[in-house]
Amino acid sequence: MYGLTGGGVPRRNITLANGLIEAGHDVDLAILEPRGELATTLDYRISVYPMNSWLCGLPFVRRKRRRQFALAQRSLAAYLRRVTPDVLLSADNYANLAAVRAREISGWRGTLLLSQRNHTSSYAAQRPALIAAIRKEYPKADGVVAVSEGVAEDLRRLGLPTDLVHTIYNPIVESAFFDAAAQPIDHPWFGGNLPVVLGAGRIGPQKDFPTLLRAFAQLNGMGVKARLVILGDGKTARARGDLQTLAEELRIADRVHIAGSVPTALPYIARADLFVLSSRWEGLPGVLIEALACGTPVVSTDCPSGPKEILMQGEYGPLVPMGDVAALAAAMSQVLRAPPDPAKLKERGSAFTSEAAVRRYLELIEARSHGTEHGT
Repeated sequence: MYGLTGGGVPRRNITLANGLIEAGHDVDLAILEPRGELATTLDYRISVYPMNSWLCGLPFVRRKRRRQFALAQRSLAAYLRRVTPDVLLSADNYANLAAVRAREISGWRGTLLLSQRNHTSSYAAQRPALIAAIRKEYPKADGVVAVSEGVAEDLRRLGLPTDLVHTIYNPIVESAFFDAAAQPIDHPWFGGNLPVVLGAGRIGPQKDFPTLLRAFAQLNGMGVKARLVILGDGKTARARGDLQTLAEELRIADRVHIAGSVPTALPYIARADLFVLSSRWEGLPGVLIEALACGTPVVSTDCPSGPKEILMQGEYGPLVPMGDVAALAAAMSQVLRAPPDPAKLKERGSAFTSEAAVRRYLELIEARSHGTEHGT
């Protein structure tokens, strides 16, 4: 994968790696960026293999992950020849393409599994070259793991063989989950006299925070007083400022905090009165599962893909159309006025455990490794 900083992909991979270690398997982690705040969450028994080179640090290369992974292919191939692992699992588009190429370069005969973490058609709608590469290269793997049924169906619609694609939900709830959720936070609004609505994620088109801001602005007219906190940064320095400007235009700036990145959103999610996912696309949004596991009420857009599966067609939280400000505001008002039973939410969140994911991955590895030569 890419590295030890950022959002869902590295966090879920680390949880999976730690779970595989606990299940008695040896795990190496091949990454481009070996430094980052998530390094402390790695089990000490995991060996980290950096795939980067001085070329990856050049500005022209660093601006595009596809260029970095293209340069890392030979480094990964050298690792495969030297260590000859039984299985290589890669995560996300360009890491997956690099893994396929590294296998070809190295002549390694182990089992290759690719993990697709986002709804491909939505994520790559403006990237026809990426779609073409996925269609051509992914079938060379022994299996493709989709993190939701929606992602799996989309991959099959793109032309991947039906029996190549398997759905395994991400590992979310693991041994340290509730200890992490209980960590203190330094924010005056949580535990105050007004309910706190929370959004979290990278600021950009996918998360569609402008729709969340506009829906929040309508709550006052519905007689609901609350505050809104958004956690996360964007790719550019202007991203947070643009959201702040919109909050000022909507005259809600005094009740909105664009808080930026935090080491982990989990303690904030656990203390929020409502978590809102306003996304236009997802794979399997872990923050939605984290909220359920903490007993925090949720509202989500019915985006492709994941929310409908997680919330069981709306049984565990309202689903609203993407970009529909009025519908989102109405759902937020409804849940803040009449929150669901936290015990019911926690029960649903508990379905997405590390143990369940590890078991499914090992079953798939066993099934896909039949007749494949392995290393040690």
